[in-house]
Amino acid sequence: MGFSDNFYKKVEQKTNVNKDTILSLAKKLQGDNLKDESVLRDLIQEIGTITGKEVPKSQEDKIVNAIVTDKVPKNIDKMI
Repeated sequence: MGFSDNFYKKVEQKTNVNKDTILSLAKKLQGDNLKDESVLRDLIQEIGTITGKEVPKSQEDKIVNAIVTDKVPKNIDKMI
């Protein structure tokens, strides 16, 4: 799935995270890594650090559960 440059610009405006960083993070989640809780937790913490936001354990648990159980919206472009 490819995103438009407009998508990346919206994300960067809201998070101060540039396109290259987004793509680098996305590469870490290729293949079966989406079902590996430790990989997901590391990534969530890395994103928190990059954006300067602390992710509480309860929120991290919800994010991991949503990803592992395939409850993430398929069209995230409209969420931004």
